[in-house]
Amino acid sequence: MAQFGSLSDRLTETFRNLRSKGRLTPSDVDGTVREIRRALLDADVALEVVKAFTAAVRERALSDEVNRALNPAQQVVQIVNEELVGILGGQQRRLEFAKKPPTVIMLAGLQGAGKTTLAGKLGKWLKKDGHTPMLVAADLQRPNAVQQLQVVGEQAGVHVFAPEPGNGVGDPVKVAKNAIKAAVDQQYDTVIVDTAGRLGVDAELMKQAANIRKAVDPDEVLFVIDAMIGQDAVVTARAFQEGVDFTGVVLSKLDGDARGGAALSVASVTGRPIMFASTGEGLDDFEPFHPDRMASRILDLGDIMSLIEQAQSAFDEDEARKVAEKIASDSFTLNDFLGQMQQLRKAGSIKGMLGMLPGAKGMREALDNFDEREIVRTEAIIQSMTPQERELPKLLNGSRRLRIAKGAGSTVTEVNALVNRFEQAAKMMKTVARGGVPQMPGMGPIPGMHGGKKQQQGGKKKSKVGNPAKRAALAAGAAAAPQQAPQGSGLGLGGAAKGGKAPTEEELASLQKFLGR
Repeated sequence: MAQFGSLSDRLTETFRNLRSKGRLTPSDVDGTVREIRRALLDADVALEVVKAFTAAVRERALSDEVNRALNPAQQVVQIVNEELVGILGGQQRRLEFAKKPPTVIMLAGLQGAGKTTLAGKLGKWLKKDGHTPMLVAADLQRPNAVQQLQVVGEQAGVHVFAPEPGNGVGDPVKVAKNAIKAAVDQQYDTVIVDTAGRLGVDAELMKQAANIRKAVDPDEVLFVIDAMIGQDAVVTARAFQEGVDFTGVVLSKLDGDARGGAALSVASVTGRPIMFASTGEGLDDFEPFHPDRMASRILDLGDIMSLIEQAQSAFDEDEARKVAEKIASDSFTLNDFLGQMQQLRKAGSIKGMLGMLPGAKGMREALDNFDEREIVRTEAIIQSMTPQERELPKLLNGSRRLRIAKGAGSTVTEVNALVNRFEQAAKMMKTVARGGVPQMPGMGPIPGMHGGKKQQQGGKKKSKVGNPAKRAALAAGAAAAPQQAPQGSGLGLGGAAKGGKAPTEEELASLQKFLGR
């Protein structure tokens, strides 16, 4: 969530200062509320929302529920989380479908808010859910708006109703009316009407939107708002509420790098719930809005439920079972590795999924530097191999690796690195599948755990020291070591022998002098 990154960092830092306190005093609470107020105002949250929010947090933080808490700091975080859920709308609200199809959904908003693209996203999302949506090109003023909707509809695999060419030609109210008749005749159960927008709120826009609403009597009117427009979001939302009276809000461009806090104000100011969020440019970057999950993301508490849902939608259980069997039987190949990466890409942005983990803000720099194109380059290398090479990586000699590198547009070094990573990953997965603990690269085997190499009893034969004096001293030390080691510490280091004395500093100095150090 790039939009709320700054707000999340500020709030997380504020709560971190509370963790060292066993008991919260009124001055601690006031200081925390002051920092929360500053963080919200810096994030462009509306002033009236900030005042109500901080007043509620302060009142609850000074109440008995915190004074009796075992961990006051965690209790304050919980209070902020609950209040944040409240200003985001409280409970999630789903689309309400008509008892008698078609269900009519009207989109309204300013020009540039992303209504046309969002129409395609919503249509694709509904189609995945088993519905038969139809997009309606009722934006006949903006240049090439009809053509854009047709392109988006084709990409989403959704039918587009566009009887007029647009570019100022045609009556949008008539198009919307005819679209309902066409949906009934062609048995589409959902109609999504894309209306015209303007660069600012004006009477003509509101009158046209109100006429379309009156003509088609939509079941849902979704107000699409750009999450990056700042404080103007509240003014625009109120104007559309008075002119069109929308039933829900859709936040677009939540992947932007603006402060975005004004989006937090819309639900609280208008009393209308945020129903969907657009999180990227792709047609799949679209999700239902969950106030509780968004609040958890902002407070860096993670969003495990959304992460699980994304994974379940992309990964096939039968395929996962087959891969697990292959790992256990040591038959996991580069083909299987490629299939797993492709399924991972279907789940969405890897950077976005990692950002849903609790404490992800601590990995902010690593996440920002993560290049998702690296997966594409890895796929290109594997796809440049022959089927036989993917099944048996041991066949990859120097000439084959050079050919693969040229085919993938990479270097032999990158091919070598991929093969080495695959072999290490296969070994680790095999060890885990058999109930062992894998040996991590650069680390020795874990004591008391299986999976590490057995220590050789004889040890490696050491080379003979050339200096006779040093050789004699080393031999004397080796002869004394077995007797002393068991009487020292558990590692045979330090600790004097029972009944004996530890060597003095003078003795150690003379020994070093004797060895010529």
